[in-house]
Amino acid sequence: MSTVNLAGRFRSVRLPALSLLLAGALAVGLASPAQATPPNIPSASTALSELAALRVASEGSMTGYSRDKFPHWITISGACNTRETVLKRDGTNVVTDSSCAATSGRWYSPYDGATWTLASDVDIDHVVPLAEAWRSGASSWTTSRRQSFANDLGNPQLIAVTDNVNQSKGDQDPALWKPPLSGYWCTYAKMWTRSKYRWGLTVNSAEKSALQSMLGRC
Repeated sequence: MSTVNLAGRFRSVRLPALSLLLAGALAVGLASPAQATPPNIPSASTALSELAALRVASEGSMTGYSRDKFPHWITISGACNTRETVLKRDGTNVVTDSSCAATSGRWYSPYDGATWTLASDVDIDHVVPLAEAWRSGASSWTTSRRQSFANDLGNPQLIAVTDNVNQSKGDQDPALWKPPLSGYWCTYAKMWTRSKYRWGLTVNSAEKSALQSMLGRC
């Protein structure tokens, strides 16, 4: 009766199997964390077409501007306002209290790659800032239209990001400010372009050039 070297056979299959297990574990470990994903982000080709359709004009005056002319955050459902709605949309395992305030959760900011577990560390960025919109055509809108823009949940105009990164952006357009993570520039440019296109806002020449360059990274 022949003897089968089971140990040798086991060794012959163990290493490939182990390699697969290690590869899988490594892939999980290197996987990107869940990112905030606003709706209706266009493809790069669509964004380029929409950018080409935008009217190029010098920015208007800030005369008369006030954030109060863009009422936000408004009630969206029950006790939840726009900010709280975006926090729940863009976060992971978000728990809210009876007033819809986020009491726990996890938020990954795609602008800078930081992860936060306190809602107070997270801002809801207007991708196209309110003041930028004012200079690009919103100064002539009704307050009702400005309110709709400031609370736009149907387009990629609102996103949860690190608070101090949002504050460093201020009201600057992509010619003057871009997300710290250059790997996000393509997505940022697609979101910015879609919002301006959706709302019929203008772009200045430097802004358009910056967006074209960012979309070229897609």
